[in-house]
Amino acid sequence: MWQLDTISLLFVGALILSAATTWLLLRNGGKFGMDKPDSYRKQHEKPISRLGGLPIVLALAAGFVVLAYRQPEFAHKWLPIIATNVLIFIVGFLDDLHPLGARIKLVGQIGVAMVLYSLGISIDMLSNPLGAGNFSLGWWSLPLTVIWLVSIPNIINLIDGMDGLATGFGMFLCVTLAFIGHFANMADVVLMSTVMAGALAGFLIFNFPPARIFLGDGGAYLIGFFVASVSLVSSNKGAVMAGLLVMLIALGVPILDTLFAIIRRAVRGVPIFRADAEHIHHRLMVLGFSKAKALVALYSVCLVLSLMGISVLWSRGISLPIVGAVVFLLALSAARYLGYVRSWRTLKAQFQEAMVRRQQMLFTNAYTRVLEWEIERCKSGDEFETLLMHTIDRVGLSPDPRPGFKPSVLTLSNDRMVTLYFPGPEDAEPLWRARTDLFTIVLSLAQEKWGESCTSRLHAIPTEAAIQPINALH
Repeated sequence: MWQLDTISLLFVGALILSAATTWLLLRNGGKFGMDKPDSYRKQHEKPISRLGGLPIVLALAAGFVVLAYRQPEFAHKWLPIIATNVLIFIVGFLDDLHPLGARIKLVGQIGVAMVLYSLGISIDMLSNPLGAGNFSLGWWSLPLTVIWLVSIPNIINLIDGMDGLATGFGMFLCVTLAFIGHFANMADVVLMSTVMAGALAGFLIFNFPPARIFLGDGGAYLIGFFVASVSLVSSNKGAVMAGLLVMLIALGVPILDTLFAIIRRAVRGVPIFRADAEHIHHRLMVLGFSKAKALVALYSVCLVLSLMGISVLWSRGISLPIVGAVVFLLALSAARYLGYVRSWRTLKAQFQEAMVRRQQMLFTNAYTRVLEWEIERCKSGDEFETLLMHTIDRVGLSPDPRPGFKPSVLTLSNDRMVTLYFPGPEDAEPLWRARTDLFTIVLSLAQEKWGESCTSRLHAIPTEAAIQPINALH
């Protein structure tokens, strides 16, 4: 086993390299991959770079080169891991530079996962975490491995909505991986997890609230894929289930947030991958938490869950029933405390109300899909604009300011902004914002074909008072 001083040097070295590279990027960047505020979900004051994954992947690669130089057999074992981590970073990095679309990114993620599978990193056997015995997965090995390698990066990306959140979680998860490697007597896992933890710590200096740089999809995918791939390496073939269970428990907060998001969006009739402002960290801020306090609270929960996961490994599965019960109670308590469930007694009525709103969402979605088809059929931008104005009116929106209406600014694919206005009380605001967001794709396509003339009536800029950040979670 490597000495503690070596581990410390790797952590500090990765931290310094990551921090220095991030600083250089901030000094010399600013032209590409900028994330612009939208006064709704993105409430930072000025455009911020989304290329934060670059310093992290450079520090990770540098750590690998140092370790491979000292031990040649290290390079043979870890080259597939590092190479595929770089590939998944490139998929997200390209999207940070220019949006690729959810389908293209998913294809890229599956492709990288299958590359790693073909290189011998896979879930081949599952063991009983409570005792002896295991069974071979057979042909199920491929789909389960791909699902694991694809789902974790997307889970990390989904929670990357607040300064420092995904970065801090990634750091805790890497420390957890290091402990798993220690228990499994795998020094290489300890070392690479330490390098990644150091790289994330260095980046967190600039990503902590108020963030000067964001992870972007490249950084979030890299963190998730590193955790997913190294957790497979750190799990012995005869005891894979124990290692994966530890990571599933440690990932409790992002998994729970993802589960809430899937249920929320499915009930509302919104695409699962459509971003909103109702994640756990958004809810905490509605409850009066500052960004820093919300971050500390979520870090604390992540740390406790990581320790609980490690306890399952340390106790050889004896503590699993207790940990499972605690996680289940945590999920129920979080749903109620965060306001996803207003009251368990009125849950049925809340669900019925949600079904009504789902119909309204589907109604708007159907109209915007028809507009997408009309782009191909219309002979001019003026003809399309006539249909657009009719649709906006039909779904209850307005192209112009009206008494009692609030603005929703949409950022199109060409970085142009257009404004729609929606009515209704504050408790219906999340639904109306989601409905207006459905127009983003069709308006982007229309401007690509005819230019801004086809949406000329939507370029009214709201007054400064009207565009103040509105909390969308009341």
